[in-house]
Amino acid sequence: MNKAATILKTLKVRIKDKHATLLKQWAFECNQVWNEANAITADFSYVPVPEVGFIRNHFSAFDLAKSQAAFRKARGFTIHSQTVQEVTEAHAKARKQFKKDKLRWRVSGGSRRSLGWIPFKSGAAVWKHGQVRYNGHFFKVWDSYKFAQYTFRSGSFTEDARGRWYFNVVVQVQATELSGKGAVGIDLGLKDTATCSNGLKLESKQFYRKAEKQLGMAQRTKQQRLALRNSPKMVDAYLDSLLRQGLPNTVAFLKDNAELI
Repeated sequence: MNKAATILKTLKVRIKDKHATLLKQWAFECNQVWNEANAITADFSYVPVPEVGFIRNHFSAFDLAKSQAAFRKARGFTIHSQTVQEVTEAHAKARKQFKKDKLRWRVSGGSRRSLGWIPFKSGAAVWKHGQVRYNGHFFKVWDSYKFAQYTFRSGSFTEDARGRWYFNVVVQVQATELSGKGAVGIDLGLKDTATCSNGLKLESKQFYRKAEKQLGMAQRTKQQRLALRNSPKMVDAYLDSLLRQGLPNTVAFLKDNAELI
């Protein structure tokens, strides 16, 4: 591998809760843009012509660009114009992937609401004054990756089931050359997560076993908030343990070995 080579990585950090109100408003507007594109493609993909039948229309994101821009202006939306384009392009890509003219509607309220999603194109978001600047607003985040050293490409703002918002962005990083020449075998198991041929073991902490009783009770009694709070805790504990145990071993493997079996 050439030392000058670069790779793309997606970095994800949490946004401060004080920005949730604005992001929810933008997510609602993104949902409306998606639903407008969905309505157009569903109603006009087949046009009836007297004595002829139906004429098939294939709508691309470019075909919907003008109508979507007019829709944004008529509704007085405050989302970035590039976000409207990105939502329309995502809708067109999904229609092509699933070979459908009508996709599921994005719901903004109720128990079946869609989680917030605000995509943006490359260059729309920048790092300025220690914050993320996007669409004329600054967003404070937990900067665990030191964003000042990166140039932002495309990305999105996303919401999880607990109402927490995250900033996801693609960045370009330098690829490093591996110097290892050996090989090591890895055997996945149940009692131990993994056992390596060189004797190292990755223990299984069984976080789900310890918390499944409490989680099951919350689900049976329909305590949704408790279930949503406990389930991510188990995932976080598992990932933290995996990171603490696995990362040092992984780094050592990559330095000493060129092949994992």
